[in-house]
Amino acid sequence: MTVVSEQEAKPSGSSSSQTREITIAHSPDSDDAFMFYGLATNKVRVPGLRFTHTLCDIETLNQKAREGVYDVTAISFHAYPYIQQSYALMSCGGSVGEGYGPMVVSPRPFTQNEIKEKRIAVPGTLTTAYLALQLFAPGVQTDVVPFDQIIPQVLEGKYEAGLIIHEGQLTYDKAGLHRVVDLGRWWQKMTGLPLPLGGNAVRRALGPQLMSAVTQALRDSIQYALDHREEALSYAMQFARDLDSSTADRFVGMYVNERTLDYGPDGREAVSRLLDMGHKAGVILPEAKVEWV
Repeated sequence: MTVVSEQEAKPSGSSSSQTREITIAHSPDSDDAFMFYGLATNKVRVPGLRFTHTLCDIETLNQKAREGVYDVTAISFHAYPYIQQSYALMSCGGSVGEGYGPMVVSPRPFTQNEIKEKRIAVPGTLTTAYLALQLFAPGVQTDVVPFDQIIPQVLEGKYEAGLIIHEGQLTYDKAGLHRVVDLGRWWQKMTGLPLPLGGNAVRRALGPQLMSAVTQALRDSIQYALDHREEALSYAMQFARDLDSSTADRFVGMYVNERTLDYGPDGREAVSRLLDMGHKAGVILPEAKVEWV
């Protein structure tokens, strides 16, 4: 799914040939839609730039980032070490769990030790949820299942447990599932830090000036949405996957907030700590060299 945002707020006398297209990719979720609302609807304009938005699930975005497809892309932090030569991390746009995050759920209440012996449906091996799961339960057996099929397949009995992300974190109990472990809570107890799940990366080939300009544009878009919450949430509802407005508002608030404007010192430390632990545990092969724009 691709959306074109005609943001050609060109200086007087400029021509369309001077307009630079910036390709942006993010997931079709209410929190990402809220975050990019200002850019996608021309509320935030950048002279001389024209943004095109492509919407894909996060595991596809992680794989596309390894191919260097988009100028700006949402990624799982787990994927960053594999793309760090081509991309730098934006200092805004992060989805960070403050004592909450991806969850392992099951039809019956397993203990945390019991769940480590089960085969778990996961939304992708480059997701941060998968990385956190492997740190929690090293060597646990997993199968990749599309994120929106994990709860249905667990309910059908295909798996004894599933690792859920996105809105499933707020709806699993309505489906009759039990939470075995909240990996965001587990991580916070272990490290004292929030759990950084996803961020936005910008292609180094744009050059320092354009990388900074595009990063500022995203920060302005996030600020616009926070300042105009009702209209931004109304726009985001089309991506809310059957959530009612109050639940969608709660979900957006979990992952688009002041920390999305800036990770803060502890947020940046959490990114480095997570990737370092993943590398030392052998889950991430390359050593991460985190660079922020």
